[in-house]
Amino acid sequence: MPVISSVDAPSATSWGAIFAGAVASVAITLFLFAFGVGAGLSAVSPWAGEGISATTTAWSAGLFLIAAAMIASTVGGYLTGRLRAGWIDVHEDERYFRDTAHGVVTWAVATVFSVAVLGAATTHIASGLATGAAAGSAGAATTMAGSGNATVDRLLRSNPANNAAAANDPNLSASVSRIVASALANKGQLAADDRAYLASIVAARTGQSQADAERTVDQTIQSAKQAADTARRNAAKMAFWLAASLLAGAFSAALGATVGGSLRSSTWWITTARTVP
Repeated sequence: MPVISSVDAPSATSWGAIFAGAVASVAITLFLFAFGVGAGLSAVSPWAGEGISATTTAWSAGLFLIAAAMIASTVGGYLTGRLRAGWIDVHEDERYFRDTAHGVVTWAVATVFSVAVLGAATTHIASGLATGAAAGSAGAATTMAGSGNATVDRLLRSNPANNAAAANDPNLSASVSRIVASALANKGQLAADDRAYLASIVAARTGQSQADAERTVDQTIQSAKQAADTARRNAAKMAFWLAASLLAGAFSAALGATVGGSLRSSTWWITTARTVP
């Protein structure tokens, strides 16, 4: 009958190598993000008709996220594989599994470390890659009072000569903002009484007829709805690109750790001894 030792075997996880690879991966990621932001800002232009298009920018940003994740994760995983324990007495198949697992854990540690500790810096740098994207329709609705001034200004825009005698209520813009925000939160559906109220305000401030003011309100709400929907689609695309980059990073880290571990366990570094005459 075989005898089972009561002494636990040492852990197969080389945490020192994992943390070393994760730190290297995070540092390379930040460097690549900074470089990507610089390259992106050099390619885009604030002037219409100049620089690369919005579609090209979105695709370039997504592909760059994947490439940066693969490069940083490959280096981090490779370092983990080369710095791990020797595992001389471990079967080759078990070493292969351990190296793959070490690469995935290195990627996970680097990802969590980036989000938990370097989240502010990463978000600040990555914001340059997400230019033109917004938080989505829900975010646009909740922040309309602060960021929707352009929509409100469009409603109240007029020739000063026509509305010089109009009341200048400082709370009027805030009231209009809340109504527009409520409409966006309701899928662009504006209540009949709110529509009539906005039209009366526009008519008083711009000198338009009630019918023209109602058409202005409808056009403005529709334009804001399209802008919010575009922002939602852009945010969704960026989320999918981010998910793809995370998946590519995990695969690259596992592959890099496997290659590094294979070199760690081999004897390629041993030179043939020569007898000195």
